[in-house]
Amino acid sequence: MSMASRDLVPATSKNPPLATDKISPAVVTPGLGGSSTQNPVVDHRLQNPVVDHRFQNPVIDHRLQNPVSDHSLRPSHELDNAAIKPLSLRPAGMPTRGHPMAGERGFFSSDDSALNKQIQATHAPDMEDLNVKPILSIIEDILRLARPQTTLDHTTITPLGAQTPAHLDASVDKTSRGAYHDEKAYQTTTNRDDKAYQPSYRDEKAYQPSYIDDKAYHASYLEAEILKVLAYPINKVSNEIICKCSGGGESNQLTMDLLKSLGSYSWDAKIVIAFAGFAINYGEFWLVEHLHTKNPLAKNIATLKDLPDTLAHAGGGELRKQFDAVIDLLAEILKVTHCIIEFKELPPLYINTQSPEITAATAHIPSAVYWSVRGLLVCASTLLSLIGGGHEFMTATSVSWEILNLAHKLRVILEHLQNQMKICRDIIERKKFEDAYVKFKRLLETAHIDNMRVLTELFRFKDDQRPLYDGSRRTNEPLTALKLKYVLLLISDLDFPPEELHVLHLIQNERSMTHDYEVLWLPIVDSKTMTPFEDKKFYDLRNGMPWYSADHPSVVNPVAIRYAREELRVTHRPMLVVLDPHGKLSHHDALPMLWIWGAKAFPFTKDWERRLWDESRWNIELLADHIDPRIQEWINGNKVICLYGGEDIVWIRNFTQASRTAARALGVTLEMLYVGKRNPREKVRQCHDIISREGLSQIFSTEYYDYVWYFWERLASMWNSKKQIGQTVENDIIMKGILDLLTFDSSEKGWAVFSRGNYDITMGIGEKVLPVIERYADWAIEVDHPDKFVPVLDKHLRGYHPEHHCHRLILPGQAGYIPETVVCTECGKMMDKYVMYRCCTD
Repeated sequence: MSMASRDLVPATSKNPPLATDKISPAVVTPGLGGSSTQNPVVDHRLQNPVVDHRFQNPVIDHRLQNPVSDHSLRPSHELDNAAIKPLSLRPAGMPTRGHPMAGERGFFSSDDSALNKQIQATHAPDMEDLNVKPILSIIEDILRLARPQTTLDHTTITPLGAQTPAHLDASVDKTSRGAYHDEKAYQTTTNRDDKAYQPSYRDEKAYQPSYIDDKAYHASYLEAEILKVLAYPINKVSNEIICKCSGGGESNQLTMDLLKSLGSYSWDAKIVIAFAGFAINYGEFWLVEHLHTKNPLAKNIATLKDLPDTLAHAGGGELRKQFDAVIDLLAEILKVTHCIIEFKELPPLYINTQSPEITAATAHIPSAVYWSVRGLLVCASTLLSLIGGGHEFMTATSVSWEILNLAHKLRVILEHLQNQMKICRDIIERKKFEDAYVKFKRLLETAHIDNMRVLTELFRFKDDQRPLYDGSRRTNEPLTALKLKYVLLLISDLDFPPEELHVLHLIQNERSMTHDYEVLWLPIVDSKTMTPFEDKKFYDLRNGMPWYSADHPSVVNPVAIRYAREELRVTHRPMLVVLDPHGKLSHHDALPMLWIWGAKAFPFTKDWERRLWDESRWNIELLADHIDPRIQEWINGNKVICLYGGEDIVWIRNFTQASRTAARALGVTLEMLYVGKRNPREKVRQCHDIISREGLSQIFSTEYYDYVWYFWERLASMWNSKKQIGQTVENDIIMKGILDLLTFDSSEKGWAVFSRGNYDITMGIGEKVLPVIERYADWAIEVDHPDKFVPVLDKHLRGYHPEHHCHRLILPGQAGYIPETVVCTECGKMMDKYVMYRCCTD
């Protein structure tokens, strides 16, 4: 017995009645999923009975005023179309021909405010919120499995209403037909005795559809409960839809009546219940159509409904358009339904239900529900009109324009809801991100059993994913490879200076195998906006690093990127953040320590940094020991070492020749090394080539640019490190020496530092040191031993004051600490302070 013929009154009080449950028990007229009966059917809306000659019992048809004869005995093409009257959605005066949207103005010209008031008047919720998503999932399955195969083989409905090629759904079609598509299963004997006549499809194994699986049809407890709660309302609405569509009437009133019957439910529950009620009828209709050529039961039902002859016309143009339009409208209703449920599921923890964004969106939900329910009634009426030759009526009246208009209306509503949803989700994401950021900051400030919790928060990846790339072994590794180790987070963007990368390689190679720390490159890049060029650039950098790297910028947690930019103030220069084995941040930037002391800087703590400085002295070993291995050899040989720089090749020639002449005359073993200039440019390269070609002094033999950069970067790192531990120029001799060298480098001429081994040291600017060296004969008598060369030179440099000098000072750009006053290294006067912007090109 079909749902259409069931009593509309629940059997027990367990079934929750609808809000306006005033419909008397009645059996519906034959329709979508309905059937006739041998008992009188009374429709209390009508006054006069009509005799149905097929059953010898009166059938009351209250739409008519006079008894009519049974039309079922005539050929189908002679049927009185009034017997199955489709739902009329065309307001008076609406055009019937022309472009499908030609009547849109009249169709949507009603006063929206008045309509909204009518819709709101039907809403009187008195039930708790229900999770209707399991019901919606079943509806989606019905729409997918019940697609009209005969007429619409080129498309199929997907769960979100999108269109997909039919060949992708071929396997679904095959399985959805189940085992009862086996023709042998329906072979029956001609003997009419009960046993022989029994068709073999009664065999449960053969009848069982193959698409049934545990996941889809063994629902969870929650799903089972919601199905129990809503089963009766859904089936009642299913019957109401048939009643309303077969009885005809004005569409707005019929929609309002259905909404009133659902008044006690929330808006999302209303539309899902109505949709589920329609889906029952829709599924029954197409189930008969799918099986009528194979299943005897379906064939008999289809014969009584005259469906085979009706659907044979689907190959034509007009009926084909009807089905296309129905499927498109159902797809739009499904999208709107999903969107409404999404609004309900927005987390109140992050967005207030009274916020303007939510209010602006939810104000349109009642209208969306109204037009969706109205669309379901139109679709039901369209399919109902197929029964008993109704396709002729459909073709004649061309009702597809109504469906197209409704689909257009719902698309407009959906676009607005989706825009509001995007606004709401943006707000939620911002608040979630803010909470995650605060949590991440607390995490870094707290000690843990190990560092895995912090490392896990640095990345976002799937459980089976290995987010680390080991550059030394060229393999992907899990985070556990860093467990309980000091982790040096090398943080930078993709513009990683090649000289820094090269020097880091050198330091990494010098690292003692006993040091329990690892370097991990964390690229600070927005992976969503990466171009193919940037993607290649990343892999080139990653593959050239002998330490760990993030496998891709997309696995780096955005909160970690924000922390690096806001708290650590990472800009275009790399930083080295240290996490101890317990995941606590122990140093905000250990890169200066690494440049100064290399692997000796381990474990990169502030206390260890202070201890290293306490053991350091202002000498040539501190200045250049890590720059060139020859420095240590010269120190061990107690030679006089001269480091000089500048980019004036004339001064360089004069200075190197004068120094060598003085050293030979005084019996001093002199080693000279050209260290260029801070921010080396083309002139430095030219000077380097000339010095090498003319043999003026020692130079960095290979990759000179990297070593020149390293020398000056170490000076800047010393300045920063001293500043971070609270030292100043006034109370620290090393900072004073660094400041003097930075001042010398800012001049147009050169400069020089002289040191005897690792003991005496002196320095001077080019316009001062060259005249003193050239006049070595004036003080040569004081150098009675080579060890006195540097102290005597220092004495005469301090006593020499050029008539005119102009010193400038450019401090490291990332230093942060700017002294209030700076004393001139030459005359001892206070230097004036200016703001300087300088380009590094010639």
